[in-house]
Amino acid sequence: MSFKLNDTEQLSLFDSFTNLTAREQKALENSWAKVFAEKVFPNIDEKPFAVLYSDKASRPNTPVNVIIGACIIKELFDYSDDEMVEGLMLDLRLQYALHTTSFAEQPLSDKTLSRFRRRCYDYEQTHGVDLFKEAIQNYNLEIAKMMNLDGKIRRMDSMMINSNMKQLARSELIYTCIARLAKYIYTNTPELFPEALLHYVQPNDYNKVLYHERSSSLEERMAHFLSDAELLYGLTKTGFEKVPEYEQFIRCFSEQTIEEEGKRRWITKEDKRGNSTMMLNPTDPEATYRKKAGKSYQGYVANVEETVGKNGSVITDYEYEANIYSDSQFLKDRIEELPVQDEKISIVVDGAYSYEEIREKAEEKNIEVLPTALAVKPGRTNISEFKMDEEKTKVIQCPAGHRPTSCCYKKSNDEFKLSFEKEKCENCPYRDQCRPKLRVYVANVLITRKSLMRVELAQRMKSESYELYRRIRNGVETIPSILRRNYHLEKLPRGKQRGKFFFGNKIAAVNFRKLFNYIKGFTNYAQNPLLG
Repeated sequence: MSFKLNDTEQLSLFDSFTNLTAREQKALENSWAKVFAEKVFPNIDEKPFAVLYSDKASRPNTPVNVIIGACIIKELFDYSDDEMVEGLMLDLRLQYALHTTSFAEQPLSDKTLSRFRRRCYDYEQTHGVDLFKEAIQNYNLEIAKMMNLDGKIRRMDSMMINSNMKQLARSELIYTCIARLAKYIYTNTPELFPEALLHYVQPNDYNKVLYHERSSSLEERMAHFLSDAELLYGLTKTGFEKVPEYEQFIRCFSEQTIEEEGKRRWITKEDKRGNSTMMLNPTDPEATYRKKAGKSYQGYVANVEETVGKNGSVITDYEYEANIYSDSQFLKDRIEELPVQDEKISIVVDGAYSYEEIREKAEEKNIEVLPTALAVKPGRTNISEFKMDEEKTKVIQCPAGHRPTSCCYKKSNDEFKLSFEKEKCENCPYRDQCRPKLRVYVANVLITRKSLMRVELAQRMKSESYELYRRIRNGVETIPSILRRNYHLEKLPRGKQRGKFFFGNKIAAVNFRKLFNYIKGFTNYAQNPLLG
């Protein structure tokens, strides 16, 4: 299939739009379809996707802008692939939005969308470039321009996304991995299949072994599983390296067992081998485990950056990772990704995003990171009264107003070692808070630059301007709620790559609704002096 740009966007003589009555045309032009057709569709760039198709002369591809537009509309109205294909054939609004009213036959077929997704997945795995994400982000930036959002103020938030998979007990996980590999061997290399494992390929064996077996205890079943796993391991040492069922079995076997004196046994709590990256279910091997705010999650985490202005807000960047990825790492990645800014931009975050780790890098790029919540250790609030020089590399005064006799900064652990005259610290009112170590002639105080800057920031956060930033930050909290309630975030396909693709479509759909409401004047935005 060769690549061809979509050059059939003009109305033809036999266009179905021209057959409508004046009343019908007016209704169509007042609908969402006109906004999509005029503002969104022309800004979908097809050219980067040429690499997904053959450069040899052959049957041309389905227009890429039609496919991407269909992906966004599909999420907008919660259509399945089949419903989208059928809707494009029968609904003139969809045809009008995707500029296909002049087509003799609508270009989407039952496999068009799934094959396009597969091409994008394969290209990313081979080249490490997510073409679809780049297209969606460019689309998001265009919407921000249409809404006159200059990008000077942005806000971030993350959301936990549970994988759409069954939560398995340990015995269920081990049984499933053994059974999947046993069925693969039975189907593809029956000559290797041992009779002892025959029950794994029988219908309803899962329920029989795990739920209906009354004659054996859990310990006895786990012993049988270990014996069967060792038998499978011996059979598949060579020739199965690229088989997914084998990879999952080996991963489970290595994570759940330990070798002692030449023998394998299941790990126990005392071994302390469990961690967040252990496989939870072979149907979604990339999902990880995490506890946050007292709740347990199995799956992924998404981070969104929203550009804010007086005309509203648009999500201009998003990331999708395993849920052990921290908020601080998301912020660090974003700062490194952004170029040096001509005008200062402000990124407002909550307390989960560590500010100190990226402060210097952000300042180099003319970016101001503004946390709106910080945790300060009790009893150390006075350390904000330690004064540093302008370069932030030397402490020049303590809370009592004394200058240290020496100040040594150790970059490896970001720590100041201060020395003061012993007499000045012995009777100092801040002694219980500074906690000096009294020597023969001097008193030593150890304090990190990170803690100094953290408490200094906490003091700044009490100002009126910070309260305005805090109000701006609160608005991004609606994004996770909207995605969960209106876009079924918990029903994303399994796997990081597939989940990220569909998550991007949902972000694009949210942004289109924001643009539509802005153009139609349906939304009144809370005014904030910082937004102009």
